[in-house]
Amino acid sequence: MTVLLRAAKITRRHAARLQDKMTEHHVIADWHLDKRVPIALIFAIAVQTGAGLIWAGAASERISHLEVQGELTTGMTERLVRVEEQIGFARESLDRIERKLERDTSQDGDN
Repeated sequence: MTVLLRAAKITRRHAARLQDKMTEHHVIADWHLDKRVPIALIFAIAVQTGAGLIWAGAASERISHLEVQGELTTGMTERLVRVEEQIGFARESLDRIERKLERDTSQDGDN
């Protein structure tokens, strides 16, 4: 008789554990959002969405401005390089003229 009672207790415990696991699984499977959503939550989500859109628009405008400025700077950079080259050529010409003048003045002084 004690063996039967013991087996019955084990079976009841086992059944209770299974029931707990099934209930837990059932609760997880039946999880859903409540149909009653507070107005404050809707308002907060709307405000955050609006702020995000405003931020994205401002970032897009800044990027567009920097792209235009970059295009203008590229043209100016090319012109600056050309001017620097021309100054270099002018400096070389001036050096040649100065050397020639020094040679001519030194030859005139020798005579």
